[in-house]
Amino acid sequence: MLDKNGIAKRIAKEVKDGYYVNLGIGIPTLVANFVRDDINVEFQSENGVLGMGPFPFEGDEDADIINAGKQTITTLPGASFFDSVTSFAMIRGQHVDLTILGAMEVSENGDIANWKIPGKMVKGMGGAMDLVASAENIIVAMMHTNRAGASKLLKKCSLPLTGVGCVKKIVTDLAVLKVTPEGFQLMERAPGVSVDDIKKATEGTLVIEGDIPEMVV
Repeated sequence: MLDKNGIAKRIAKEVKDGYYVNLGIGIPTLVANFVRDDINVEFQSENGVLGMGPFPFEGDEDADIINAGKQTITTLPGASFFDSVTSFAMIRGQHVDLTILGAMEVSENGDIANWKIPGKMVKGMGGAMDLVASAENIIVAMMHTNRAGASKLLKKCSLPLTGVGCVKKIVTDLAVLKVTPEGFQLMERAPGVSVDDIKKATEGTLVIEGDIPEMVV
């Protein structure tokens, strides 16, 4: 199985030269650490940063430079800072090529639930609803099961939805899956993980065609 860094490293392979990419809170923030050095990518954070770099080394943190999750970050040459109005104009105007989000649940038709667990305190939805409503390419970074071992890839989400039918691809600690009209199509399996392991951990419809390659991270 992959750890959180492994998931982020695999997703980094989906980032193309010239992309503008929004990184959500959690595992997605790690993606900036693993993007190839030979491509130019602009990472955007909805609190008003364009040009984020990898996380700073211990001792190099600047408490005034943070991402949407209030983590200290670095910025690359040419980075810019702006207000939320400008940030969400970028998002709503579809100027972001790829959005990478965490999720609590994803359904087999691409619905995503990633902002609220009923009965628990929540600070707010943040930019999640704008991101899923505006982005054309959404990749979810998540663990395949919850702490109790129950699947997070479901036939139908049980938590309040953030977006409907918007997720294109999912990378978990077990697999890479593509959302299709038939269900979750298994594209790759994590090192040391069998197809049967993924079947057991997936509640939603799992589509398996041919031999499933082991992912390279």
